[in-house]
Amino acid sequence: MFVKSVMMPKHLSLTIDRNQTVQEALNTLEEHGIDGLPVLDGEKYFGIITRYNIYEYFFESGMKKEEFLQIKSGEIATHKDIYLTGNEIFENTLLSLKDFPLLAVLDENQMFMGIVTRFDVLEQFQSAFGMNKKGVRIAFTAHETEGRIARLSEIAKQFHEHIISIVTFDETDKLIRRIVMKIEKKDNINKFIQKLENSGFRVLDVKED
Repeated sequence: MFVKSVMMPKHLSLTIDRNQTVQEALNTLEEHGIDGLPVLDGEKYFGIITRYNIYEYFFESGMKKEEFLQIKSGEIATHKDIYLTGNEIFENTLLSLKDFPLLAVLDENQMFMGIVTRFDVLEQFQSAFGMNKKGVRIAFTAHETEGRIARLSEIAKQFHEHIISIVTFDETDKLIRRIVMKIEKKDNINKFIQKLENSGFRVLDVKED
């Protein structure tokens, strides 16, 4: 999945003009309960202003509060050269957003197209792990062999299991693959697990959530 598939488009994004004051930026942040805003120069991207950098600039400026709140948002905007283009794989943005609430998405002319927030990325990871649906999560290992996922799918089909999510991880030696699968809870769960083990999968943990 690419960033452009999860971004909030321009017409739904809250923004602020570079000439609007820090006070206006703070008012918008407070009113909507958000941590950051894209700063625009007309239609063109100019940076991002966040609660954190507002407070940081204030304490470092030595200015009186009333004076500081009247400076232009563009004067303290950050991330002017840090942005997305929409073609990035969304999971690669997690590290970029680990310590920052949002990133802007721009076109080839630096025009603002929308934003991707830390919440958006985490929500996609929740969906990938099936965290929004109740079921049974089974963690197991399998040897790194061709056709292991096809074999797993065939077993699930035999037992009429509905797979909510399936995620794989590398083990250190690269010869063993860890797999976490979430399925709907059914009465035949024990038989299904036994079939997995008989088919060469080593079940590590079973948990209903």
